[in-house]
Amino acid sequence: MTRRLVNLGSGFWNIRCTMKVAGIVNVGTQISIVRLRSGRFVFLDSYSLNGEIRELVMELTRDGSLVDAVLNLHPFHTLHCAAMGRDFPKAKFYGSERHHRVCSTVPWETEHVESAAVADRYSRDLEFSLPAGIRYFSENEKVHAGSLLAFHPASGSLHVDDTLNVLPVPGVLRGYVSQVVLHPTLGAALNAEEGAAEVFCRWLEDIGARWHGTKSACAAHNGIARFAEGDFERVMRDLAVRARKKLAA
Repeated sequence: MTRRLVNLGSGFWNIRCTMKVAGIVNVGTQISIVRLRSGRFVFLDSYSLNGEIRELVMELTRDGSLVDAVLNLHPFHTLHCAAMGRDFPKAKFYGSERHHRVCSTVPWETEHVESAAVADRYSRDLEFSLPAGIRYFSENEKVHAGSLLAFHPASGSLHVDDTLNVLPVPGVLRGYVSQVVLHPTLGAALNAEEGAAEVFCRWLEDIGARWHGTKSACAAHNGIARFAEGDFERVMRDLAVRARKKLAA
Protein backbone atom coordinates (compact mmCIF):
# COMPACT_ATOMS: atom_id res chain seq x y z
CA MET A 1 0.00 0.00 0.00
CA THR A 2 1.84 3.11 -1.20
CA ARG A 3 1.02 6.79 -0.98
CA ARG A 4 -1.11 7.92 -3.87
CA LEU A 5 -3.52 10.69 -4.81
CA VAL A 6 -6.87 9.41 -6.09
CA ASN A 7 -9.02 11.85 -8.07
CA LEU A 8 -12.67 10.92 -7.48
CA GLY A 9 -13.96 13.77 -9.62
CA SER A 10 -16.01 16.92 -9.09
CA GLY A 11 -13.47 18.47 -6.75
CA PHE A 12 -12.74 15.55 -4.42
CA TRP A 13 -9.35 13.89 -3.98
CA ASN A 14 -8.44 11.11 -1.55
CA ILE A 15 -4.85 10.52 -0.49
CA ARG A 16 -4.01 6.97 0.52
CA CYS A 17 -1.29 7.23 3.15
CA THR A 18 1.04 4.96 5.07
CA MET A 19 0.43 3.95 8.69
CA LYS A 20 2.40 1.07 10.18
CA VAL A 21 1.42 -0.91 13.25
CA ALA A 22 4.46 -1.69 15.40
CA GLY A 23 6.52 -0.21 12.60
CA ILE A 24 5.92 -3.28 10.43
CA VAL A 25 2.37 -3.83 9.12
CA ASN A 26 1.02 -1.02 6.93
CA VAL A 27 -2.71 -0.73 7.61
CA GLY A 28 -2.92 2.59 5.78
CA THR A 29 -4.64 5.84 6.62
CA GLN A 30 -6.03 8.76 4.62
CA ILE A 31 -6.82 12.41 4.16
CA SER A 32 -9.15 13.91 1.58
CA ILE A 33 -9.12 17.26 -0.20
CA VAL A 34 -12.36 19.01 -1.18
CA ARG A 35 -12.56 21.97 -3.54
CA LEU A 36 -15.33 24.23 -2.33
CA ARG A 37 -17.64 26.12 -4.66
CA SER A 38 -15.72 29.23 -3.68
CA GLY A 39 -12.58 27.77 -5.26
CA ARG A 40 -10.87 27.31 -1.91
CA PHE A 41 -10.11 23.93 -0.31
CA VAL A 42 -10.64 22.01 2.90
CA PHE A 43 -8.79 18.95 4.13
CA LEU A 44 -10.64 16.11 5.82
CA ASP A 45 -8.21 14.85 8.50
CA SER A 46 -4.46 15.42 8.76
CA TYR A 47 -1.26 13.83 7.45
CA SER A 48 2.43 14.77 7.27
CA LEU A 49 2.75 15.45 3.56
CA ASN A 50 6.06 14.77 1.84
CA GLY A 51 7.62 13.88 -1.49
CA GLU A 52 5.60 13.83 -4.70
CA ILE A 53 2.26 13.87 -2.87
CA ARG A 54 3.22 17.07 -1.08
CA GLU A 55 4.25 18.67 -4.38
CA LEU A 56 0.92 17.74 -5.97
CA VAL A 57 -1.08 19.10 -3.02
CA MET A 58 0.89 22.34 -2.93
CA GLU A 59 0.42 22.80 -6.65
CA LEU A 60 -3.32 22.16 -6.34
CA THR A 61 -3.73 24.59 -3.42
CA ARG A 62 -1.27 27.27 -4.67
CA ASP A 63 1.30 26.47 -1.96
CA GLY A 64 -1.47 26.17 0.61
CA SER A 65 -2.73 29.72 0.16
CA LEU A 66 -6.14 28.42 -0.99
CA VAL A 67 -6.64 26.08 1.98
CA ASP A 68 -9.59 27.37 4.00
CA ALA A 69 -9.64 24.76 6.76
CA VAL A 70 -8.54 21.39 8.08
CA LEU A 71 -11.42 19.35 9.53
CA ASN A 72 -10.09 16.65 11.85
CA LEU A 73 -12.96 14.18 12.01
CA HIS A 74 -11.69 11.33 14.20
CA PRO A 75 -10.82 12.15 17.83
CA PHE A 76 -8.04 9.56 17.95
CA HIS A 77 -6.38 10.50 14.65
CA THR A 78 -4.00 13.08 16.09
CA LEU A 79 -0.49 12.03 15.01
CA HIS A 80 -0.26 14.45 12.08
CA CYS A 81 -2.23 17.48 13.29
CA ALA A 82 0.86 19.45 14.32
CA ALA A 83 2.48 18.88 10.90
CA MET A 84 -0.62 20.25 9.15
CA GLY A 85 -0.52 23.25 11.46
CA ARG A 86 3.03 23.98 10.31
CA ASP A 87 2.29 23.37 6.61
CA PHE A 88 -0.91 25.44 6.46
CA PRO A 89 -0.53 28.21 9.03
CA LYS A 90 -3.26 30.41 7.49
CA ALA A 91 -5.94 27.69 7.54
CA LYS A 92 -8.63 27.31 10.19
CA PHE A 93 -8.25 24.14 12.26
CA TYR A 94 -11.27 22.29 13.61
CA GLY A 95 -11.17 19.25 15.87
CA SER A 96 -12.96 17.49 18.71
CA GLU A 97 -12.47 18.31 22.38
CA ARG A 98 -9.82 15.58 22.46
CA HIS A 99 -7.90 17.21 19.59
CA HIS A 100 -7.80 20.46 21.57
CA ARG A 101 -6.54 18.61 24.63
CA VAL A 102 -3.97 16.32 23.00
CA CYS A 103 -2.62 18.64 20.28
CA SER A 104 -2.33 21.89 22.19
CA THR A 105 0.21 23.43 19.78
CA VAL A 106 -2.39 23.60 16.97
CA PRO A 107 -4.34 26.92 16.80
CA TRP A 108 -7.79 25.34 17.08
CA GLU A 109 -10.96 27.26 16.30
CA THR A 110 -13.40 27.57 19.20
CA GLU A 111 -16.14 25.49 17.53
CA HIS A 112 -15.64 21.74 17.66
CA VAL A 113 -15.59 19.91 14.33
CA GLU A 114 -18.80 18.03 15.11
CA SER A 115 -20.72 21.22 15.95
CA ALA A 116 -23.71 22.53 14.06
CA ALA A 117 -21.77 25.74 13.41
CA VAL A 118 -19.10 23.92 11.38
CA ALA A 119 -21.69 21.84 9.53
CA ASP A 120 -23.54 25.03 8.61
CA ARG A 121 -20.34 26.79 7.50
CA TYR A 122 -19.60 24.10 4.90
CA SER A 123 -23.17 23.05 4.12
CA ARG A 124 -22.98 24.18 0.47
CA ASP A 125 -20.34 21.52 -0.19
CA LEU A 126 -20.41 18.88 2.55
CA GLU A 127 -22.87 16.95 4.69
CA PHE A 128 -21.90 15.47 8.05
CA SER A 129 -23.24 12.73 10.29
CA LEU A 130 -22.21 11.68 13.78
CA PRO A 131 -23.13 8.03 14.44
CA ALA A 132 -26.09 7.69 16.79
CA GLY A 133 -26.12 5.25 19.68
CA ILE A 134 -22.34 5.21 20.19
CA ARG A 135 -19.84 7.54 21.85
CA TYR A 136 -17.93 9.90 19.58
CA PHE A 137 -14.87 9.07 21.65
CA SER A 138 -14.54 6.70 24.54
CA GLU A 139 -12.55 6.97 27.75
CA ASN A 140 -11.00 3.68 26.62
CA GLU A 141 -8.49 4.89 24.04
CA LYS A 142 -8.51 1.53 22.26
CA VAL A 143 -12.15 2.02 21.26
CA HIS A 144 -12.13 3.85 17.91
CA ALA A 145 -15.58 3.06 16.47
CA GLY A 146 -16.83 6.64 16.70
CA SER A 147 -16.03 9.25 14.04
CA LEU A 148 -17.64 12.12 12.17
CA LEU A 149 -18.58 11.13 8.60
CA ALA A 150 -18.34 13.65 5.77
CA PHE A 151 -20.20 13.27 2.45
CA HIS A 152 -19.48 15.28 -0.71
CA PRO A 153 -22.67 15.18 -2.82
CA ALA A 154 -21.06 16.63 -5.95
CA SER A 155 -18.74 13.63 -6.35
CA GLY A 156 -20.72 11.05 -4.38
CA SER A 157 -17.68 10.55 -2.13
CA LEU A 158 -17.94 9.57 1.53
CA HIS A 159 -14.98 10.09 3.88
CA VAL A 160 -15.15 7.85 6.95
CA ASP A 161 -12.61 6.95 9.63
CA ASP A 162 -12.93 3.61 11.46
CA THR A 163 -16.73 3.52 11.93
CA LEU A 164 -16.90 1.81 8.55
CA ASN A 165 -13.90 -0.22 7.42
CA VAL A 166 -13.10 -1.36 3.89
CA LEU A 167 -11.51 -4.79 3.58
CA PRO A 168 -9.11 -5.62 0.72
CA VAL A 169 -11.42 -8.26 -0.75
CA PRO A 170 -10.28 -9.53 -4.20
CA GLY A 171 -12.64 -8.71 -7.03
CA VAL A 172 -13.56 -12.36 -7.65
CA LEU A 173 -14.86 -12.69 -4.08
CA ARG A 174 -16.92 -9.50 -3.97
CA GLY A 175 -20.57 -10.38 -3.74
CA TYR A 176 -19.63 -13.37 -1.57
CA VAL A 177 -17.53 -11.62 1.10
CA SER A 178 -18.55 -8.23 2.47
CA GLN A 179 -16.03 -5.51 1.60
CA VAL A 180 -17.50 -2.94 4.02
CA VAL A 181 -17.57 -3.89 7.71
CA LEU A 182 -18.10 -2.16 11.04
CA HIS A 183 -15.26 -1.39 13.41
CA PRO A 184 -14.51 -4.32 15.75
CA THR A 185 -14.80 -2.09 18.87
CA LEU A 186 -18.40 -1.12 18.05
CA GLY A 187 -19.89 -3.05 20.99
CA ALA A 188 -17.60 -1.30 23.47
CA ALA A 189 -18.50 2.11 21.98
CA LEU A 190 -22.27 1.80 22.59
CA ASN A 191 -23.93 4.37 24.84
CA ALA A 192 -25.09 3.12 28.21
CA GLU A 193 -28.75 3.87 27.48
CA GLU A 194 -31.09 0.96 26.77
CA GLY A 195 -31.74 0.53 23.06
CA ALA A 196 -28.45 2.13 21.96
CA ALA A 197 -27.69 -0.78 19.60
CA GLU A 198 -30.98 -0.31 17.77
CA VAL A 199 -30.40 3.45 17.58
CA PHE A 200 -27.07 2.78 15.88
CA CYS A 201 -28.58 0.30 13.43
CA ARG A 202 -31.29 2.76 12.47
CA TRP A 203 -28.59 5.38 11.93
CA LEU A 204 -26.88 3.02 9.45
CA GLU A 205 -30.16 2.64 7.56
CA ASP A 206 -30.75 6.40 7.67
CA ILE A 207 -27.37 7.32 6.15
CA GLY A 208 -27.88 4.63 3.52
CA ALA A 209 -31.12 6.30 2.47
CA ARG A 210 -29.87 9.87 2.91
CA TRP A 211 -26.62 9.27 1.01
CA HIS A 212 -27.95 6.70 -1.45
CA GLY A 213 -25.99 8.44 -4.20
CA THR A 214 -22.67 7.42 -2.66
CA LYS A 215 -20.25 6.22 -5.36
CA SER A 216 -17.13 5.83 -3.23
CA ALA A 217 -16.47 5.28 0.47
CA CYS A 218 -12.96 6.31 1.46
CA ALA A 219 -12.06 4.50 4.68
CA ALA A 220 -9.13 5.31 6.92
CA HIS A 221 -7.66 1.85 6.72
CA ASN A 222 -7.20 -0.39 3.69
CA GLY A 223 -8.85 1.54 0.90
CA ILE A 224 -11.78 2.79 -1.13
CA ALA A 225 -15.02 0.91 -1.78
CA ARG A 226 -16.88 1.70 -5.02
CA PHE A 227 -20.64 1.47 -5.39
CA ALA A 228 -22.99 1.20 -8.34
CA GLU A 229 -26.23 3.17 -8.15
CA GLY A 230 -28.29 2.04 -5.16
CA ASP A 231 -25.61 -0.27 -3.77
CA PHE A 232 -24.61 1.91 -0.85
CA GLU A 233 -28.12 1.92 0.59
CA ARG A 234 -28.28 -1.87 0.28
CA VAL A 235 -24.88 -2.30 1.94
CA MET A 236 -25.93 -0.10 4.88
CA ARG A 237 -29.14 -2.12 5.32
CA ASP A 238 -27.11 -5.34 5.28
CA LEU A 239 -24.68 -3.92 7.84
CA ALA A 240 -27.61 -3.00 10.09
CA VAL A 241 -28.96 -6.56 9.88
CA ARG A 242 -25.58 -8.03 10.80
CA ALA A 243 -25.05 -5.48 13.58
CA ARG A 244 -28.40 -6.31 15.17
CA LYS A 245 -27.44 -9.99 15.34
CA LYS A 246 -23.92 -9.34 16.62
CA LEU A 247 -24.88 -6.76 19.24
CA ALA A 248 -27.81 -8.86 20.47
CA ALA A 249 -25.40 -11.73 21.05
